[in-house]
Amino acid sequence: MAEATVTRVTAADGDALAVHVTGEGAPLLCVPGGPGRASAYLEDLGGLAASRTLLRIDMRGTGLSPLPEDRSSLSFPRLADDVEDVRAAQGLEQVDLLGHSAGCLVSMVYAIRHPERLSRLVLVTPSARGFGEVTDDIASIRASRSNEPWYGEVAALEAELAQIPEERRGRMDAGLRPYYYSRWDERAQEHAARTDGQMSLRAMAAFAPTPDELVGLDLPRGLQGLHVPTLIVVGRYDGLTGVRAGHLVADAIPSAHVAELDEAGHFPWVDAPEAFRAAVLSFLEAG
Repeated sequence: MAEATVTRVTAADGDALAVHVTGEGAPLLCVPGGPGRASAYLEDLGGLAASRTLLRIDMRGTGLSPLPEDRSSLSFPRLADDVEDVRAAQGLEQVDLLGHSAGCLVSMVYAIRHPERLSRLVLVTPSARGFGEVTDDIASIRASRSNEPWYGEVAALEAELAQIPEERRGRMDAGLRPYYYSRWDERAQEHAARTDGQMSLRAMAAFAPTPDELVGLDLPRGLQGLHVPTLIVVGRYDGLTGVRAGHLVADAIPSAHVAELDEAGHFPWVDAPEAFRAAVLSFLEAG
């Protein structure tokens, strides 16, 4: 992957944002997930940088973007304002926007607020939070890995974690990472091993509003009026957010369609870079 150039953007409230610019071609603004993860984990999105200029935002409090004094500005509805500040700073009248995982929530809020600024929207492995229940879907995907050599140990840890309150788990969830990739090979393990060093625990903790606030946002209703062409990419082996989540989100967006990648998990540019790149480029370059 070519070395990225870091551009600094000053948000409307005066806080600083780091934007990593790499590649060539039309710009693609990229919103990472985690939540609270530095954008480095997106890498070059499976080679997309060969055809597009990737603008990877380190959302406030992550990567090279400092932690703001106002912790409330780390919530995902507020982070959508930073996306707009980056777009404006780059001098882009309209932009193609890609969000991954938790970054899809930021991207959807941005799309609802600024549809006129979007050419196309790509949502990669979104969660179903605010859209419906997918617990059984995720359980089925995880159970389908029972023939893998790591499955017994990971399933036992999953059962143990189910008995522990989430706030007391610490980093024990790291043991579940084989569920998130289609193959737990050297490439996946190397990508997963960088996770902890890329995470901001404060940004992660402040990302999501309270359940009542999330209900108040009513993203499905807000998206019903969105007519920006939208691609939702899901991976058959995504044992983190599942496959059905992508379809629930697509049901809320009139112009959306879903691309299911058979050999991918939650990070499709890692598991199936060629298929991921082909699906996204085909969509972005459609007339």
